[in-house]
Amino acid sequence: MRPLYFLPYQRAWRADRSRLKICEKSRQIGLSYVDSYDSVLKAAVTPARDVWVMSRDETQAKEYIRYCKRWANILEAAASDFGERVFRLRAGKAARVQVLGFASGASIYALSSNPDAIVGKTGHVKLDEFALHKDQRTLYTVAKPVIQWGGTLSVISTHRGIGTVFNEIITDIREQGNRMGWSLHTVPIQKAVAEGLVEKIQAAQARRSGQAPGPEAGAAADEERRRAWLARQRAECLDEEQWLQEYCCVPADEASAFIAYDLINAGTDPELRLQTFDELAQSLAAAPPLSRALYLGVDVARKHDLCVLDVGEKIGDVVWDRLRLELAGRPFAEIEEELYRLLRLPQLKRACLDATGLGLQLAERARERFGWKIEPLTFTARVKEDLALGLKIDLEQRRLRLVEDEKLRADLRGIRKEVTPSGNTRYAGETGDSHCDRFWAKALRQHAARQKTCRAALVG
Repeated sequence: MRPLYFLPYQRAWRADRSRLKICEKSRQIGLSYVDSYDSVLKAAVTPARDVWVMSRDETQAKEYIRYCKRWANILEAAASDFGERVFRLRAGKAARVQVLGFASGASIYALSSNPDAIVGKTGHVKLDEFALHKDQRTLYTVAKPVIQWGGTLSVISTHRGIGTVFNEIITDIREQGNRMGWSLHTVPIQKAVAEGLVEKIQAAQARRSGQAPGPEAGAAADEERRRAWLARQRAECLDEEQWLQEYCCVPADEASAFIAYDLINAGTDPELRLQTFDELAQSLAAAPPLSRALYLGVDVARKHDLCVLDVGEKIGDVVWDRLRLELAGRPFAEIEEELYRLLRLPQLKRACLDATGLGLQLAERARERFGWKIEPLTFTARVKEDLALGLKIDLEQRRLRLVEDEKLRADLRGIRKEVTPSGNTRYAGETGDSHCDRFWAKALRQHAARQKTCRAALVG
């Protein structure tokens, strides 16, 4: 392997032989990529040991193994792809594990964050995107003994609020004397760019498109290109919190947010995917009409904000995200058409609509056609408080499963509980493309699923 193939911060991570090492990083800078190279060397070269990679979900586990297979091929390491294996766990549970075996007798095991899967194992442990794991404390508690007989523990992650175990470790290193003896690597986007990330990305894009590498540019041109690239990344963020946390290694302060990251993380299912209307309708057609229950929340806007239609399916006492339509600047007739085809579904049991302003006409017309299915709500301060608190309680009581979605996450984080000079409480917020409209649509949907009457009077 050419010594300059990796960028300096990647080489520093690979060269670090510390028993405990941890990296707080920007997104998409190639840390997991170089770490997969390190995993192949650890499993393939004597003295080889098993490597256990705990990813945030199965998709990421498969991606990590794909990297490992590429490195095994480049390094000409005798490797066998055993594909997906099933580990039987306690209480009859099972975990799907991606396995890559080597002639050394060691293997790389990549799996989603199920701590039970590595109980009793030995070797090296890699915790990828650790701050995004739902139960970080249990995962760390189980992972640490795995390295007792000579392995290493590596932790790589972006931040996810100040209340995570990941940030607790970082804070201990910086402010409490590093009692545990971690080797800390910090790679914000500015450092990655200064060490060649932009040029690396552009070279990769040129290779994929079959273009020849561009001519060498001078130092001034390189610096200008890097500044422009950073400016574009920042401009594309939904808000300042996303930029600071996802790219600059600055964890978000939970004190000002109404919904904490631990609630969002606990309610997020990385394997869950939103459906289109046709996909949803097809899945409903395969089941008896009364066997499934859907609920709808509609936050209405016409010109300046998003109109969001949020559909969830209630299974037991848990509501799962199924479909979300975001209509920006669409004609009233188009919004109404999208709403009505959802309301026509026999499985859709109830819909709560924002009946403020433009929404009043939409709610009245929908109620005339669909009657009992429709609950219009006027967004008074009291109604908004009921809706916001209801959504938060559902998250706290684990009655909600969210898709992994940055725009939704930003809207959930964007809501702030504020006290006005007159002493009244208000819930408001704004992100890059909305006034937290996804938050209010989901809050309306959850209200519909609870089928309780809001404390304020209904419209109609």
